Amino acid sequence: MVIPSVLPERPTAGTPFETGWPVRLADTDGDQRLRLDAIARYLQDIGFEHLDAVEDGDNHRGWVVRRTVMDVLKPIQFGERVILRRWCSGLSTRWCNMRVQISGSAGGLVETEAFLIHFGTETGVPARMSDRFMEPMLAATTEHRLRWKAALTDPAPAADASDVQVRPFPLRITDIDMLDHVNNSVYLSGVEEVLADHDDLKSGPHRAIIEYVKPLRSGDHVDLAAQRAGSALDIWFTVAGETHAVTRVLPI
Repeated sequence: MVIPSVLPERPTAGTPFETGWPVRLADTDGDQRLRLDAIARYLQDIGFEHLDAVEDGDNHRGWVVRRTVMDVLKPIQFGERVILRRWCSGLSTRWCNMRVQISGSAGGLVETEAFLIHFGTETGVPARMSDRFMEPMLAATTEHRLRWKAALTDPAPAADASDVQVRPFPLRITDIDMLDHVNNSVYLSGVEEVLADHDDLKSGPHRAIIEYVKPLRSGDHVDLAAQRAGSALDIWFTVAGETHAVTRVLPI
């Protein structure tokens, strides 16, 4: 699958859900830049706020992120107040693409899109969304047969390859959620660890794509395998050589 170079525009029908807050110290790095892991938390936070505002949201509390695309067009800085706008860009009966635009009061701008799978909180398997819940999303979209297809399919390189850097990524008890999974924002903190060695990528407009292949759980011994090829940086999250997530960061 090829992800479009420009994420889908806001629909003309319907009104995006909107919220906002100030960018706080814990969200930013030493250069006062809003970090990728903070952006991932923002996406979770607006998602739960959105559920509180829509019909039948209480019956749709279980979601798993399969892919997130983050286009950092202009870095958002500490002290800015951000406005977040969220809308659906495509769906099927059990999953959807949700767009979130994050705009800062000083001109920072991040565009995101996430592929979300709805899970039954009791069954733990993908579950159909209710008609009442889907109604506003169907009215605002034209893609109603959304299918999953991975975009990042390259296998992890050999750990002893000359152009591969491998580092351990120890998990903490605070990284684990109630499903015994590593929270998806934690993966982006690992990406930030690697990005610290690639200032040219994070200082200008860039796209970060992360796809979750298999959950990380408490007790896993995780390694990050990073490989830079030209302007693209690929990062694999592996456990005993098996890929659990993969990320690509590249300039826009």
